Amino acid sequence: MSSQELVTLNVGGKIFTTRFSTIKQFPACRLTRIIDGRDEEFKMIGGQIFVDRDGVLFSFILDFLRTHQLLLPTDFSDHLRLQREALFYELDPLVDLLNQEHLLQPRPAIVEVHFLSRNTQAFFRVFGSCSKTIERLTGRITVFIEQPSALTWSRNSFPPQMTLLPLPPQTPSYHDLVFQCGYDSTTDNQTGVRYVSIKPDNRKLANGTNVLGLLIDALLMEGFHLVSARTLSSEDKSECYCFERIKRPEALTMNKTLKPETTITSEQSQKKK
Repeated sequence: MSSQELVTLNVGGKIFTTRFSTIKQFPACRLTRIIDGRDEEFKMIGGQIFVDRDGVLFSFILDFLRTHQLLLPTDFSDHLRLQREALFYELDPLVDLLNQEHLLQPRPAIVEVHFLSRNTQAFFRVFGSCSKTIERLTGRITVFIEQPSALTWSRNSFPPQMTLLPLPPQTPSYHDLVFQCGYDSTTDNQTGVRYVSIKPDNRKLANGTNVLGLLIDALLMEGFHLVSARTLSSEDKSECYCFERIKRPEALTMNKTLKPETTITSEQSQKKK
């Protein structure tokens, strides 16, 4: 690559080097006129074009020129200033993307775990603001119900052989799931056991506190962090745990119908007229 293919810009004291072709793909952009020498406000000094603008924000503009995508850090808060810079450089496709500010803001995902321990049973209800989180958790949680095996049971076999029937947790809606574990008595005075397994842990646990620990670990692996924990009822061991995860905004891509070649044809046709 020859030096003639590169251009160096000094934007607010920060140095950027890129290809001429990266800038010129948007002929209507003011940057194109700057590097072509058609904008008298900006001159070449010592092999660099000095632009008295914000150099930090220009890094996002140059990234857009290279990728045609706008992807900002999670903690970015200078949308209005970046939009002002995009207007200064007359980069209309970037201005259009910045007008969709609601899509650029990071959105928190919330999960609440309600845990109730009563005698030898434990009940769980998980609420999620994101249905995909509930869907993933549902796929990882399996409830196993202990049942006597009807095929092998006889009066001479005591205790009767037991089998484990796997069941998914109940999902009353797209945003919550319900399951329980522990010991419960059946109508014929036999005691059945409900176990819970949460992937990737393969253990089948009946103790509610242990299952709660597995559920919390699963949420932490999903990128959530614990925000608060409170006791809802001291008589019954009823607790609520609130988790939050900041969802990074996805990259916004420039409308592919707005091609640079279209802009060139438009300008050329106006000159011919």
